[in-house]
Amino acid sequence: MPFSVTKYMFDRRWMFVALLLVLVLCPLFLSDFRLNLLGRFLAFAILVIGLDLLWGYSGVLSLGHGIFFGVGAYIMAIYLKLEASGTVPDFMMWNGITELPWFWAIFKSPFAAIPLAIILPALIAGVLGFFIFRNRIKDVYFTILTQALVIVTVTLIISKQELTGGTNGITGFSTIFGQPLMAPSTQKIIYFVTVACLAAIFFLCYRLVHSRFGKTLIAIRDGENRLRFSGYDTSLFKVFVFAISAGIAGLAGMLFVLQVGMISPTTIGIVPSIEMILWVAIGGRGTLIGPVIGAIVTNLAKTFFSENYPDIWLFFLGSVFVIVVLFLPGGLMSLFNKLRGKKKGGQSDETKSISEDGERKRTAV
Repeated sequence: MPFSVTKYMFDRRWMFVALLLVLVLCPLFLSDFRLNLLGRFLAFAILVIGLDLLWGYSGVLSLGHGIFFGVGAYIMAIYLKLEASGTVPDFMMWNGITELPWFWAIFKSPFAAIPLAIILPALIAGVLGFFIFRNRIKDVYFTILTQALVIVTVTLIISKQELTGGTNGITGFSTIFGQPLMAPSTQKIIYFVTVACLAAIFFLCYRLVHSRFGKTLIAIRDGENRLRFSGYDTSLFKVFVFAISAGIAGLAGMLFVLQVGMISPTTIGIVPSIEMILWVAIGGRGTLIGPVIGAIVTNLAKTFFSENYPDIWLFFLGSVFVIVVLFLPGGLMSLFNKLRGKKKGGQSDETKSISEDGERKRTAV
């Protein structure tokens, strides 16, 4: 088979490898501040890979992934706060608490905090998913339920100010593993760790969606009833993918805190949860790399518009969303699909499929 530049140019794996190379070289030409911003966006990119696995491949739309992102973020924040203070945190003492709560003490060791920041969100999602999907709650009802869970979680965090920091969140981190957290050298290491995690999660999910399990997820998305009548227990598949997606969100939250230096309820509320869905839609769901591009591009655009047009930047950002929805319903990845279709002979894969379907129908008639 002859070597085809076009084939490798538009292959999602090679596109992601090219993106990784750019990300690895970014520290050479970005300032410390810009690199820190990009690291935050990459944490969001990790999050949306898991969300795309759930929504893009399984057809399960969750507006509550801020919960799992927040669980991972708060666990890492608790560890960093305890390392910085060494005793009971200041906001607890202001509320009359003189002894460290037991659930804070669990996360005093990094060997417990780091794994639990991933395992605990996955466990929570697995338990919730078991009862939700076993009762066949799906579509808009599932979406509304997850949004309600976000409201409950945020309300609980705010009301338990003496334990969670309330609306102020958890702040005041100074070190990680004994090193200054906000030092440029430390932040650069955290950036490369984030890039490595992004690569690992992408290729793990890529292998997953191209396995038999991934084909089953697509079948659930496109025709769950038919699959259930074939003897598959679709609820177990959805519980499993929901748990994986939540664990990835917990990892993203943990990396986000390391680069921001704080966590508060506003970061995990309804609006951020909806924004996560927008990143997937803008990039192109069901592609894995599309949501990564969507998260990075959208947040870069938000930063650019807010810095250069502070009074009207929301109008610019809203215009970008409207343009993508109207002219690119398949997200930014649809541009690459159209270009690939032209390279192959003027037809995209989708158009070619429609034409072939129409030809079969005419032949049948």
